[in-house]
Amino acid sequence: MVDEANKNGPYLGLVIPNMFEMNPLLNNPHYKSTKLVIDYAGRRFRFGNIYNKPVILVMSGMGMVNAAIATQLLLSLFEIKGVIHYGIAGNANPNLNIGDVTIAQYWSHSALWNWQRYGDGPEDSLPFEGEGGFTRDIGYLKFGSYSSNGVDDNLLNNVWYQPEEVYPLDSTPEQTQQVFWVPVDSNYLSISKALEKLKLEDCINATTCLSKPPKVSTVQRGTSANIYLDNAAYRSFLYEKFNISPVEMESAGVALICYQQKVPFITFRALSDLAGGGSASSNEADTFSGLSANNSVIVTVEFIKLLAGYNRKILSYV
Repeated sequence: MVDEANKNGPYLGLVIPNMFEMNPLLNNPHYKSTKLVIDYAGRRFRFGNIYNKPVILVMSGMGMVNAAIATQLLLSLFEIKGVIHYGIAGNANPNLNIGDVTIAQYWSHSALWNWQRYGDGPEDSLPFEGEGGFTRDIGYLKFGSYSSNGVDDNLLNNVWYQPEEVYPLDSTPEQTQQVFWVPVDSNYLSISKALEKLKLEDCINATTCLSKPPKVSTVQRGTSANIYLDNAAYRSFLYEKFNISPVEMESAGVALICYQQKVPFITFRALSDLAGGGSASSNEADTFSGLSANNSVIVTVEFIKLLAGYNRKILSYV
């Protein structure tokens, strides 16, 4: 079945976190199912067309490991010319609002840490620090800086952010490179600029609407971790330290696989809440997550429409 399916490729691969985010696409009038479904290793690969472009949809499941597995299976089994990842996200950027769809230029995994021994500080080297080992280059979080009683000390001390080890497709096996900020494909990013004027949904019903019309925004950075972030202090730290906007649990897994396999990718994440609270919109994620999921689908479908003329042989990263 895989061999037969590949005769109709290459495909755009759409990696989607869960059914809550997949259903709006399955119900979108521009998605036409071919009725072909291939189940493999616990994943279901759904085949269809969006604006006459062949696509494969796969649900990843929650978290970076699931996202990476689903993406690698997609790339290993099928002829894929590019990967689009979409869904909802928390927001760390106070200049953005619920319902906005973010297009991040870079993605990171922000939960690969070296947790420093209590008593050591920024001037002290980390265990195994050196060539190919841990690093203090990216920066650290000092827990004592967030004490509610003003005491600049905490037994949790510091954590230092670490890059991922990646295994590029064209490198010597078992020789790795380190990367913290994974860039999206520059051609995809350039094409996506046209989406910034796209009109998005702003109302759930006649009485429940967003306080500000949502928009599509290109942002510098997004980040993923196997953590549901609902903490205002850490949200603020991520924004101030790294200029991060969307925060969620899957995109970096997709990004790292595509980066290593040299497959162009892009991620569209619609903001469903201000991580940790503080938004003027009551109930936030509980109220507007469905609207945000719909907006991420609107942007994804329109992006695929814009892809006409894209040269799949040019894999260009920023």
